[in-house]
Parts: sequence; C-alpha cells; structure tokens
Amino acid sequence: MKTITISDDVYEKLLRLKGKKSFSAIIDELISRNVEKRVDLLIRASEEAGYEEELEKVSREIRKSFRVRL
Repeated sequence: MKTITISDDVYEKLLRLKGKKSFSAIIDELISRNVEKRVDLLIRASEEAGYEEELEKVSREIRKSFRVRL
C-alpha cells in the first residue's frame, strides 16, 4: 500500500464518485475507462489506415490485462 497526496478539490470529486467503493477501486475504474477510450480511438484510426486486424489483436491484449486487475 502507498500513500498519495491530492488536492482538496480532487478529493471532494473522488468522494462524490466513490459511494461505497474504496478510493483505490474508483481510481482504477477511472484509469480503465480512459484506456478503453484510447483503444477505441486507435481502432477507429486503424480502420481508416487498413491495420484493423493487427490493432484489434493488440487491443484485446490490453483489455485482457485490465480485466485481471484486482
């Protein structure tokens, strides 16, 4: 376990989001959502460039690695 310091306004925002979840769980969810958005953008760009199959394989691996997190 590590300790981090965040500003009061960020703490208040996380507090509103977390509900009954831990701060670690909500931060992990936010990071995962951001990764999913980026992967989707890459897939759309690859479709235009003709690299769909290769990028889809990479995106599956990225998504699988995030599902394993506890």
